[in-house]
Amino acid sequence: MGNEVRKERVLLVDDSQLNRAMLAEILAGEFEILEAENGAEALKLIQKYETGISLILLDIMMPVMDGFELLAIMNKNHWIENIPVIMISAENGSAYVDWAYELGATDYISRPFDAKVVQRRVQNTIMLYAKQRHLIGLVTDQVYDRAKGNWILVSILSHIVEFRNGESGLHVMHINAITGILLECLAKKTDKYGLSWTDRSMITLASSLHDIGKIGIDDRILNKPGKLTKEEYEIMKTHAQIGASMLSQIDFYKNEKLVKIAYEICRWHHERYDGKGYPDGLKGEEIPISAQVVALADVYDALVSERVYKPAYSHNQAIQMILNGECGAFNPLLLECLVEIQDRIAKELELRSVGDQNIRQMRNVADELLQRPEFSVAERTQQQLEYERMKDKFFSSLSKEIRYEYTAQPLMLTISKWGAKVLGVDEVMLEPEKNEKLLEAIPPAEIKKLRESFLRTTPENPEVENVCQMRIHGRFQECRVISRVIWSNETLPQYKGSIGRILTEE
Repeated sequence: MGNEVRKERVLLVDDSQLNRAMLAEILAGEFEILEAENGAEALKLIQKYETGISLILLDIMMPVMDGFELLAIMNKNHWIENIPVIMISAENGSAYVDWAYELGATDYISRPFDAKVVQRRVQNTIMLYAKQRHLIGLVTDQVYDRAKGNWILVSILSHIVEFRNGESGLHVMHINAITGILLECLAKKTDKYGLSWTDRSMITLASSLHDIGKIGIDDRILNKPGKLTKEEYEIMKTHAQIGASMLSQIDFYKNEKLVKIAYEICRWHHERYDGKGYPDGLKGEEIPISAQVVALADVYDALVSERVYKPAYSHNQAIQMILNGECGAFNPLLLECLVEIQDRIAKELELRSVGDQNIRQMRNVADELLQRPEFSVAERTQQQLEYERMKDKFFSSLSKEIRYEYTAQPLMLTISKWGAKVLGVDEVMLEPEKNEKLLEAIPPAEIKKLRESFLRTTPENPEVENVCQMRIHGRFQECRVISRVIWSNETLPQYKGSIGRILTEE
């Protein structure tokens, strides 16, 4: 517990050495300082330290690369979502300020600046982002477990279809991998489809069900070793409608977004951009982007995989055949993505191309994928918001409870609105053990008792319950404090804080 706490790292970007020196003087005692003379130098430091930089103080007018250019690059690469930026400039025109916020700046301070204002805004911004990262850390295991459960169930179902189709089951894993990579590239290339992290995750998961309709196709056609007759091919094509029909009949969940996406993929993953696909002859952007992406992933994997009716083509052959239009027409943007990520696809599939595998080996591959989930690190904010909604929904169901959240870095205590009211304290308190209002509501001896009980927990047994005296509505009474202590997952776990609820007599 006596480990030295690392100072938060602040990057100062200004072409004036004097300005950097003034800012460094204001912040040096509390923060570790990095300096850059222009946006280009700052970019190298961002690439080196990544989220090891807690905040950037950024000037606008600089040579080589100005502040707006750097912000645009950070915005494009989604770094701005993890590294807050405060603009500091003498340019006070509304157009400058508006453009800075448009590019993702968190705050804007005019020069000449007040030292206390700079210090307070830096502290507040770092505190906000630290809390955000802390909450994401708390929910990671829950998100992983939930996602793993979804993947396992869908994978079992899709594997049944693949098994019946006489295939190894790797096809589904390949489709997942290719779909995820294509979506990631597409989201970086254009905002046209509004592909959020949630959307990409759902499309990747739903891609596992693209061929579920094959469960309704006769075995003699499904596993025929030779070329299908025209009549047999027409029957085989109906698997798209069969799969969509199966999903549309799930009344209870039919309005769920995941089911809607799975329906799109099942029904339209054989449509083609020129309108020559099936079953509905959709053309261009009439085809949902989810189905477009899975269609391309499906064609690529079909080409590089051995089938009862064909040998496997090489990776390079498959890419060239698709680009030459030999396998139908595809969205030009997706073809651009395919070219950009072709080497990555080859490496990803090589990891999974392990030949004939038994069920245990298949599970190990799936688990390896789940430990590297398709979550975009650059979109942590969306995970944060999802967690906040989940937490709010849970706590709102609790009747007259005081809920709290304590973080060790930064030292901060957050109390629920109702709890703050009955205790007579603020909802958010920095350095809570020095907060006079809190010490009046919860005596120092009780706070010490709580802290000592938290430190007696372990990562394996993090739950603890205490009975403490607290002043509720001005009257002291015994309260039950039910807590879950948060430990880091390092070799030598460190205490990170706790979350919990306080039950009163009321």
